[in-house]
Amino acid sequence: MHRKLDMLAKTGFAILRDYDGPAIPPAEWESLTYMDWKSGGDTNFAPLASAHGEMECRGFWDHGKADKDGIWTENKSVAPSLVKYVEGIGGNYGRVRVIKLNPSSEDQALRQLHRDDNNRLNPDGTGWVVRSWLELDDSAEKSMFILREDKDDPSTETRIVLHPGMQLVIDTERLWHVVWHPGPRPRYALITSWESSPVIDRWMHKNQAKPMKVSPAMVPAQGARAASPVA
Repeated sequence: MHRKLDMLAKTGFAILRDYDGPAIPPAEWESLTYMDWKSGGDTNFAPLASAHGEMECRGFWDHGKADKDGIWTENKSVAPSLVKYVEGIGGNYGRVRVIKLNPSSEDQALRQLHRDDNNRLNPDGTGWVVRSWLELDDSAEKSMFILREDKDDPSTETRIVLHPGMQLVIDTERLWHVVWHPGPRPRYALITSWESSPVIDRWMHKNQAKPMKVSPAMVPAQGARAASPVA
């Protein structure tokens, strides 16, 4: 039995307040060294923290460890603001990566729905590993997360419209997920694996957005729900 975050119990995701810290220069994520690693579409990943600090994107289980206790890679020196963001949260992080997602159609994105294997080798009694996103650059109000409880049932779907600065936490081992990014430029986002803990719980509550609502007028697909903070 793992410790889990109460804020994710109902829906499996939480939309936090937008990042309002010091500006993160685009040169940081644009200058990182990216690896040709495919996950959720036509993607490249820049590893900031890996299992042993190497420039690689493999799961920590390939190294005999759970997805936590990450070690910074050489990309750390290129992106000090992103490193400061992660370290400022204060929790136990595992993989830390910037994703570069190239544009796709909606149908192409839906074919990439997947769940993550975050908790392989994660011992019982420790915190369940979840993931956070900090949106860096996307097609504001067009790029969107697509989440499903059941991969083949659109009625279990929630769509979250994205914009730069948006912060989310998702239990990606529970939810099928993908980002549909229509472009025209690539989308960049910081993805961090976190061990559920009182530290992460406090950070999430401190940055909690207003209560969520489901607006029928925003439903983008039959049976799907559109999530947005209450205005």
